[in-house]
Amino acid sequence: MRRLFPVTDETAAPATAERAVRGAGREWSLDELAAAYAYPGTGPEGPTPWLRANMVSTLDGAAQHDGRSQPISSAADMRIFGTLRALADVVVVGAETVRREGYRPARARADFAAMREAAGQAPAPAIAVVTASLDLDFSLPLFTSPLVPTLILTGASAAPDRVAAAEKAGARVLVAGDGVGVHPARAVQALAGLGHTRLLTEGGPRLLGQLVAAGVLDELCLTVSPMLTAGDAQRIAGGPAVTVPQRFGLVSMLEEDGFLFTRYGRA
Repeated sequence: MRRLFPVTDETAAPATAERAVRGAGREWSLDELAAAYAYPGTGPEGPTPWLRANMVSTLDGAAQHDGRSQPISSAADMRIFGTLRALADVVVVGAETVRREGYRPARARADFAAMREAAGQAPAPAIAVVTASLDLDFSLPLFTSPLVPTLILTGASAAPDRVAAAEKAGARVLVAGDGVGVHPARAVQALAGLGHTRLLTEGGPRLLGQLVAAGVLDELCLTVSPMLTAGDAQRIAGGPAVTVPQRFGLVSMLEEDGFLFTRYGRA
């Protein structure tokens, strides 16, 4: 069964709503998906950063299977994954996810080329890797052959030799913390300083947990996979619990073959 429920001005739920958006069931075009997932417009004071996360989880809460998210994904999930990347200025990802998932540079997509050019964006989003140790393989394509230079977000106390190795590989290093680690709010500010205000994070769970705890996450796009895995896989967000749970409101929900594609905004 394929039922993708469109979001329109008439049917879109406000951020505080607790219901799914439903409409005529059909497959969306890429243009319609881009419109449905568009970032907020520019305010009177100019563009402000908007950070959204895109994650996938099984019915029993697993964010991975055998250490990777691909086994719990689907073709439709990857279609939305590609759309969200095409809308973003930069994709923020943790170093462990780069190593585990074998991250490559974001590619330019012809379907979105005109849209990105009109928005003043580069042909593809930059990848920004959050890392304290800079324990990364700088010979990988993520660093040797990106369309736009890969960014490294790290702390002021990062090892100078690793910073030098990253810069030699062509990466741009941004300091976003006073110590060894990265402070999420500083990371958002550093990216915005480069003109990157449409921010997308794809995790992993440790990074998403840090963003949630810091209160900088504006939106969560969560794919609910109709699978049960048991085991001890990570949830989509890890780390210490926040003092008071943060409330997000359902903005929209799409469905295809039992996969639910939900979108939640800060309440």
